[in-house]
Amino acid sequence: MDSQCLLVDGDDTLWENNIYFERAIEDFLDLMAHESLTRAELRGVLDEVETRNCAVYGYGARSFVRSLHDCYQQVHDQRASDDHGRVITELGDRILQQAPVVIADVRETLAYLRGRHRLILLTKGDYDEQAAKVEASGLRPLFEDVVIVEEKTTGTYTTVVEEAKADPDRTWMIGNSPKSDIIPALEAGLRAVYVPHPDTWVLERRPVPVAPDRLLSLVRFAELAEHF
Repeated sequence: MDSQCLLVDGDDTLWENNIYFERAIEDFLDLMAHESLTRAELRGVLDEVETRNCAVYGYGARSFVRSLHDCYQQVHDQRASDDHGRVITELGDRILQQAPVVIADVRETLAYLRGRHRLILLTKGDYDEQAAKVEASGLRPLFEDVVIVEEKTTGTYTTVVEEAKADPDRTWMIGNSPKSDIIPALEAGLRAVYVPHPDTWVLERRPVPVAPDRLLSLVRFAELAEHF
């Protein structure tokens, strides 16, 4: 098979990520116990706050902590007490201190693909947080390059492909997020591989497009070896 360029997402494609945020959110909802709002309603408020804040402050644990504080203030109409504020900050610290857990078969599959195709790790979020995860994962040597961006848009993919001097029609974006990995890549004229994760962040979920000639849907990351 002729060499192709494979762009590979990081969070929840190569290593676990959202499960740690979800655990923090459950602890936050315990802290937020409200006399009239249910946990589901409180989570809805948090999702709205995160949607607003991510557009301004980006992604990652630090932005997440800001959203927790903002949600607390919006719901209770006051800032968190010192004790509650410390708990919220500790939730973010816990995420930052979490060592990346590489998903099953990822390392072996990348090693196989590396001998056949160009591999570029394309991840979004806070630069320092993402760079630390890449290095701690031990996967960096398997990629020819690592690109960290604030957001994945159609323009992002166009730029990455141009800078890599890759052929868009022979470039695939591999990831778990319809919003960030699949839809904008297809819009940029690339091909895509959807590898779902059971705990994909709710704000990254979208209906998966129908594109039989340009979109491949798999169950597990390891299946990439059967197609590439």
